[in-house]
Amino acid sequence: MSAVSDVAAAPSPAALAHFEAQFAFDTDCWDVHDALASGSPDFVLLDVRGSEKYGAGHVPGALDLAHRKIIGSTLASYPEGTLFVVYCAGPHCNGAARAAIRLARLGRPVKLMTGGISGWLDEGFALAA
Repeated sequence: MSAVSDVAAAPSPAALAHFEAQFAFDTDCWDVHDALASGSPDFVLLDVRGSEKYGAGHVPGALDLAHRKIIGSTLASYPEGTLFVVYCAGPHCNGAARAAIRLARLGRPVKLMTGGISGWLDEGFALAA
């Protein structure tokens, strides 16, 4: 047996529930890019890395809002049902998860853009300065 099969795979119904649920929490760079390219995305994209990193390059259309600054007053201008998509540096960074927690605690719909800036660049997409 290999390390892969040493632990049995989940039963298909459990696997289906797990993988379907991921889409309620995560989106990917390609889908975000596609929505932004449409000209009318149905979410607000937040770069939560901090202003210095945002200024060095960010996803076009993203707003600069460090995860520590996500509080009720900074979101007051957005209607209650506004979907926020958050990203940070990449899979090695937990800033997006921290931002998602803050948004969820404020009762805001939120998804994490899997891959962050690293994933965006891996897909061949350009950054804005």
